[in-house]
Amino acid sequence: MDDIEAIKQLKARYFRTMDTKDWAAMREVFTDDVVVDTTESGGDVVNGADAFLAFLQETLGEVVTVHQGHMPEIDVTSATTASGVWALEDALKWPNGMELHGYGHYHETYEKVDGGWRIKSLKLTRLRMDLIAAPA
Repeated sequence: MDDIEAIKQLKARYFRTMDTKDWAAMREVFTDDVVVDTTESGGDVVNGADAFLAFLQETLGEVVTVHQGHMPEIDVTSATTASGVWALEDALKWPNGMELHGYGHYHETYEKVDGGWRIKSLKLTRLRMDLIAAPA
């Protein structure tokens, strides 16, 4: 499998493990020192895979999520590094009935670790967020 296809499968695994809440499998998607920036989506910058997984479990553990990634633009920059941009559409529904339908992009870097690609950095940018308030 070539590197670009391997990175596409890595990102598919990211989306699947996020939506199924398979936190152990999701941990394997990231380098130990991943940096995740969600400030443009109302979040924070989180340093480290374990800290990011703890953040996800706390904020999205009870939320039904559906993530779709499209149109990857991936550049392999060396034998062990790459970068990419993915178009994103996601839908989230909280237990209280509040919903978010969002559109944007993931801007990422990747590192090959022990022969497999991992996400090294991730920045989520939003173009649009449609919010539906929880029922009164």
